[in-house]
Amino acid sequence: MEGGDEFVPPPECPVFEPSWEEFEDALGYIAKIRPIAEKSGICKIRPPPDWQPPFAVEVDNFHFTPRIQRLNELEAETRVKLNYLDRIAKFWEIQGSSLKIPNIERHILDLYSLAKIVTEEGGFEAVSKERRWARVAQKLGYPPGKNIGSLLRSHYERIVYPFEMFQSGASLPVCPCKPRPYESDDVDKEYKPHSIPLRQSVQPSKMSSYGRRANRLQPEVSGICGSVQSLTPSSSSSPEPTEEDIEKNPELKKLQIYGAGPKMMGLGLVPRDKVTRLDGDLQPPPLNLVVKDEVKMKEEDEGSTDDPGKDEPCTKMTMRLRRNLSNPQFVDSFVCRMCGRGDDDEKLLLCDGCDDNYHTFCLLPPLTDPPKGNWRCPKCVAEECKKPAEAFGFEQATREYTLQSFGEMADTFKADYFNMPVHMVPTELVEKEFWRLVSSIEEDVTVEYGADIHSKEFGSGFPVKNGKRHLSEEDEYARSGWNLNVMPVLDQSVLCHINADISGMKVPWLYVGMVFSAFCWHIEDHWSYSINYLHWGEPKTWYGVPAVAAEKLEEVMKKLTPELFEFQPDLLHQLVTIMNPNILMAHGVPVVRTNQCAGEFVITFPRAYHSGFNQGYNFAEAVNFCTADWLPMGRSCIEHYRRLRRYCVFSHEELTCKMAACPEKLDLNLAAATHREMFIIVQEERKLRKALLEKGITEAEREAFELLPDDERQCDKCKTTCFLSALACTNCTERLVCLYHTQDLCSCSTDKLYLRYRYTLDELLAMLHRLKVRAESFDSWANRVKEALEQEEGIKDLEALKEEAAERKFPDNELLQRLSAVLADIERCRSRSAELLGGTPSERPSLQELRTLVDTMLNLPCVMEQLEEVQAVLQKVEEFDSRAQALVSSGGAEWKQPSPGPSAAHVQALLEEGALLPVAAPACELLAGLQEQGRWLGQVRHTLRPAGGEVTLAVLRSLMEAGCNVPQSVSVETAMGELQELLTIAERWEEKAQICLEHRQKHPLSTLEAIVNEAQLIPVQLPNIQSLQACLTRARAWVTDLEEIQNGEHYPCLDDLEGLVAIGRDLPVRMEELRQLELQVASAHSWRDKASKTFLKKSSQHSLLEVLCPCVEKSKKREEDLLSSEADSDVNVLGLTAQDLRDPGAIVMAFKEGERQEKEALLRLQQLNLPVCVCGGVPRPLLYRCQLCKDLFHGGCVPFPSVLSPVNLPIANPLCWWDWDTCFLCLRCQRSRRPRLETILALLVALQRLPVRLPEGEALQCLTERAINWQGQAKQVLDTPELQGALQRLQELKEMQTRDENEEHKEENKGNREDSLVALIPRLKGPVIELVPSTRAQLEELLLEGDLLEVTLDQTHTIYRLLQAASPPPRHSLNTLIQVMGRAKSWVSRNCVEVL
Repeated sequence: MEGGDEFVPPPECPVFEPSWEEFEDALGYIAKIRPIAEKSGICKIRPPPDWQPPFAVEVDNFHFTPRIQRLNELEAETRVKLNYLDRIAKFWEIQGSSLKIPNIERHILDLYSLAKIVTEEGGFEAVSKERRWARVAQKLGYPPGKNIGSLLRSHYERIVYPFEMFQSGASLPVCPCKPRPYESDDVDKEYKPHSIPLRQSVQPSKMSSYGRRANRLQPEVSGICGSVQSLTPSSSSSPEPTEEDIEKNPELKKLQIYGAGPKMMGLGLVPRDKVTRLDGDLQPPPLNLVVKDEVKMKEEDEGSTDDPGKDEPCTKMTMRLRRNLSNPQFVDSFVCRMCGRGDDDEKLLLCDGCDDNYHTFCLLPPLTDPPKGNWRCPKCVAEECKKPAEAFGFEQATREYTLQSFGEMADTFKADYFNMPVHMVPTELVEKEFWRLVSSIEEDVTVEYGADIHSKEFGSGFPVKNGKRHLSEEDEYARSGWNLNVMPVLDQSVLCHINADISGMKVPWLYVGMVFSAFCWHIEDHWSYSINYLHWGEPKTWYGVPAVAAEKLEEVMKKLTPELFEFQPDLLHQLVTIMNPNILMAHGVPVVRTNQCAGEFVITFPRAYHSGFNQGYNFAEAVNFCTADWLPMGRSCIEHYRRLRRYCVFSHEELTCKMAACPEKLDLNLAAATHREMFIIVQEERKLRKALLEKGITEAEREAFELLPDDERQCDKCKTTCFLSALACTNCTERLVCLYHTQDLCSCSTDKLYLRYRYTLDELLAMLHRLKVRAESFDSWANRVKEALEQEEGIKDLEALKEEAAERKFPDNELLQRLSAVLADIERCRSRSAELLGGTPSERPSLQELRTLVDTMLNLPCVMEQLEEVQAVLQKVEEFDSRAQALVSSGGAEWKQPSPGPSAAHVQALLEEGALLPVAAPACELLAGLQEQGRWLGQVRHTLRPAGGEVTLAVLRSLMEAGCNVPQSVSVETAMGELQELLTIAERWEEKAQICLEHRQKHPLSTLEAIVNEAQLIPVQLPNIQSLQACLTRARAWVTDLEEIQNGEHYPCLDDLEGLVAIGRDLPVRMEELRQLELQVASAHSWRDKASKTFLKKSSQHSLLEVLCPCVEKSKKREEDLLSSEADSDVNVLGLTAQDLRDPGAIVMAFKEGERQEKEALLRLQQLNLPVCVCGGVPRPLLYRCQLCKDLFHGGCVPFPSVLSPVNLPIANPLCWWDWDTCFLCLRCQRSRRPRLETILALLVALQRLPVRLPEGEALQCLTERAINWQGQAKQVLDTPELQGALQRLQELKEMQTRDENEEHKEENKGNREDSLVALIPRLKGPVIELVPSTRAQLEELLLEGDLLEVTLDQTHTIYRLLQAASPPPRHSLNTLIQVMGRAKSWVSRNCVEVL
């Protein structure tokens, strides 16, 4: 696959899913699907879901050593490229230069493809002359327009061309002139070291033959060892490290494998014991060069002196140049083998292999500097490069795994490679990546595969009888034909006649795979079937080629990679080579694929090539098997092996003869196939032995070949295992040949040759005859079966024929099936007749079954004794059936009438008679049906009769359900139709009523009345209609109540309207009055909320009505909390009931009475109050008294009036103490905000616009009237001359004191106001006015009544000033107020400071 091509999956192979019945016979099912499956070569079988054999391997004791697989060495074309790189690297390395592969377009240059394309284009000279390098670059896949052609020419000329010249065997051109040096030393910068060992990600062990390529490239015994240099020789003269240095220095040891340049294992190293060149290291010189050897010895002697001017002794790491040129005896010995001249002696190189001399500039390519290590001449290089390559094969890993350790390694590898959890990697991605890797020469991925593990040693994955692990519940799977230990030895299998346990064929092999681990293209031994079962793990991907295309596949692979088959003709039998299915398909080879999941079988058919790889960690088991149809294919395989000289696993002739020796034990199909195979073998053997006689070989001796080891009876020529005959020689006892290669035995005379045979021809013919008798015995038996089935024979004769078929193992066939069916019919007729006549049948047969039984007994090829009695029973039943049918036919029309008919008792009598019969007559069912119809129709008539009353829906539905189970007739269908119509209408009205009741959309009263009226015409009780009717009744009553309220003497009360609104909202009726009521109630609530905000304090414990009405009683219990007293209900406020509250007159009278009682109760309370605070605490200073109720309160229990002004401003007239704010009303006396009269009048105006009466409105009117009356009285009293004069006097005093005291207290007001006021109290004077007692009493009376009002009036404050001014200054009370206010102010300031 080319680098840019993406893998295209081949089509899927057939997949079969047998039923349990088909799955019972394993080989039979495979034979059934063979016509379809063998067209693809492979197929997949999914067992029934419940077939799940247990995993029988002892996991703890399972140990194995896997194989090493380097993926890019598996693919045929990639391996050819890598082999080419090996050879060209070796070519350069043994000349003292290291191969560096150029890098073009970010990819290494494919030297093999380059060389191949140049060769196809006519060679280097032709391509260069015709300037076709751009075309070469295009064929290699490089983009045009980048001058890549010139780069390719340069690389080819420097790297490939010298190697191709050596490979072709052409003579090198003579170059008398010195070579021109390279233009630049930077030419190697784009080169990349070949570094072959780097492709082997698993390094070889010192103790094993790890590393196929490394082993193959080890130096020969002669000591071929090249220095590691680049194509541009280096001028460095540092010596190469020795093996001893590398062993001591771990860094050097790493560089030996991974350093720059292709440091081949075994190349470029100097043995520790051969640092200096010894005489024994040199090859013996030719006879004409004796003096040369002396010169060498002389040079060594000279080199061993201590003269510093002499040269150092020559070693393998240095170049040996010619010395002592002045001696004429050696001139001819030191001449260049290329140009034949001896000049430029300093440029002459001596070959370490053959001791020939060459000029450095005569070499191709020429060398600018002499190499420092061993150097080989072109002739030695050619000989070394032409040595045959080592056969490719897998290496064994050095580590032994358990299933757990291998699984951990495999899962870790896959997860790290794909960077995702193993179960999330798509199979398509793994498949494309696998074919990309095997086709890459740059990327090296190494995996391990536990293949061909013997199940005999480690145990099969299937349960095995008498095995290491055996459980009773596994017996089913241990005996199953799909058990891979059982299938090869089934009776229908040919391999069961082989005594030896052939591992892999008769005994399963186990396979433990990891991702990318692969099995290469191959066919099974002897072209047999194979079956593979995946016990568990990730899928295994398969590719298959049918047998008809096997030769085509071999032809394509040989055509594309002839280099591999040149040294390994049987390469495809080694299971080490794979080729991309896309390449095969492109060359006309049909390929299919499949993914084998856990619990699935894959079967390969004879001579079907197959390969594949594992998607991940899994465990599989495989074995071979052979059926009768395989025999011809097996014989063809032996002929194929004979041509390839391939060893056989077993002798095909021996297997056939062994089956022919015992024909009675063979399955009939197998016997027939063996007969055909044996006939061909006997004919061929007769012809071969006749040819021996014609050659004059007459001596013969019998030989029991089956007792000889296979290696002692193999043909010396074709390696075929001999059995029937072989040719031997008395002189050459170690050899024998088959009769196909008699001329290849030896050159001895004919009289020395003799035939070794197993059977004579007569014995073979006798065996053939017995096979024929076995095969033809079926025909005789078939004729006797036909006669027995056509004539009336005895039952015993038929049974004897069946027993004979079982004894002779006849295959399943039509005659045997007919005979078995007849015997089964006889036995069935016997048992049924006995049950019928004995009166003990398990269940009564039908009349048709009885007739069938009689017909079967009449048609049997034998006489049945019970036939007459059974016929009598049949006649009796038929007579009863005819009478019952006549009754049904005659009375059919009467069943439609209201009356049940005259034959009800007759029907019952016939039913009782039919129940006594041994057979269920069909008429009994009709009679029972008529009886059920009459009963059901009676129920329908009773239900639907006019005087029957209304019926419920449940009754209708039960009748319908019962009618479905009654035998159908015209009467039943008519009644069912009437019931269905009535039920449909009733359900429709029920649905309408349900919609009306759901409040989704209210309907007018008239519409609902129409629905109810129409629904009442249906003679069925409808619950929803009844509910709707009840709602209509409530709606009418609601309308009546509304009219009564609206037509009353007064406006309706809010409570009444709210009750009507609540009722109206719950009704599923749309009423226009309801909307008006809701608006009225909403406006009333809005007014009440506004009045509450006007009067009620925040978090007030009183209701609005309580505040507006007089407070009749005041609690005197001091232990109660002042702020949490319970509010009285509205009923108790005025002492009226809810009905009384609807009468305005009663409310007015109750309000007047409440005023009187309030005043009286207050006077009593003033007399009873004690000098104790309402908090109940012990008396302590700073007590202040409520002006109205005269209760005492502590300064911290209730808020007192503030003597100080709201802001810290100077008091205008501090001596006018009667103007100070000292009036204190407790929370019980002042229950509301006490709005001004003007605000209350605005509420009254809004109240007049409401068409609703509220108790709060009546109370507000009374309160307003009471306030206006009091205001009038107060004005009248204040307008008297006495009080007008008093007010005038107070105004004058205020103005005068303001002028006098303003300057005096200016500074004091700027300071502490509380201190100044306390200091001012002793200076207060009074009383400042005088009032007559009557006037004073009148003012006190007015002030009491004014304080009781929950309204703020100016006259109240004026009266309070007059009474204060007419009294002495209350110094104690004023002092208390000032101190309380001062403490409160200091407490607030202190808390603020703490917060800050």
